[in-house]
Amino acid sequence: MAEFSAKDVAELRKQTGCGMMDCKNALKDANGDFEGAMKILREKGMAATAKKASRIAAEGIVDIMTEGNVTAIVEVNSETDFVAKNAVFQEFVKDILKAIIANKPADVDALLESKMGDTLVKDVLAEMTYKIGEKLSIRRFEIVEGTVSTYIHGMGATGVIVSFNTDLADKAEFAECAKNVALQTAAMPVQYLNREAVPASVLAEEKEILIKQMEQDPKMANKPRQVLEKIVEGRLGKFFENNCLLDQLYVKDDSMTVAKYVASVAKALGGNITVTGYIRFDKGEGLQKREEDFAAEIEKMVKG
Repeated sequence: MAEFSAKDVAELRKQTGCGMMDCKNALKDANGDFEGAMKILREKGMAATAKKASRIAAEGIVDIMTEGNVTAIVEVNSETDFVAKNAVFQEFVKDILKAIIANKPADVDALLESKMGDTLVKDVLAEMTYKIGEKLSIRRFEIVEGTVSTYIHGMGATGVIVSFNTDLADKAEFAECAKNVALQTAAMPVQYLNREAVPASVLAEEKEILIKQMEQDPKMANKPRQVLEKIVEGRLGKFFENNCLLDQLYVKDDSMTVAKYVASVAKALGGNITVTGYIRFDKGEGLQKREEDFAAEIEKMVKG
């Protein structure tokens, strides 16, 4: 009979977060060896991860952390919004961000092989999967160095990092400007930073669409192709406004674009402010959402 005390079970539960009976059985299987029991629970965690691999995890949170000159953003998914609101899960995401900043991995695979304290991230992920009882997935992350402004909306529904090149970083007015640009980025999703960032192929396709629209207009159909192309150049302004952050109308003053707003703040402060890039993560973006069929679920429960 393996020898261990209720205190051992409680300590194992405290360190792993696993259920009382799981801890008791692990100690029993390990003949009372504490480290052996932890290994067993970890192995069960990895088994739980494999078992849940086919499930849909499209909930979760986006979170951001800055340490010194380095900022990281990550999306970690769970199966349900209930888990995303769990304090243990949220702390786990914070620990992932710390690991990202400390290790600067190249991608998610490299992150999973990185250290989180004395353990690999992949092992901690497996343990959390077992502990929480849902599929958990580290979907993506980005690392940014330099002057940034960040914003998280809706308790992790959307996360934004906007990067700046400026000689006014110590000014309160710059901080306010940077915050406003981050809020704009979260509120008005776009595909590109500015018109220069739009690929030539995308512009060519957009021009062709506008030309075809005009060719179907009786008032425009008889105009030469070169005339239509010149008109299209003028109409591309709306495309840039809808798809480029710096060409958008500034939400707090639509008499100017975001670019003009930033320039006006720089001029007032007597310095330079350039928006150099942005990152926006929307939780579950592009992922298949789990569809709940409550009638089927109740029928399943009734039939046992």
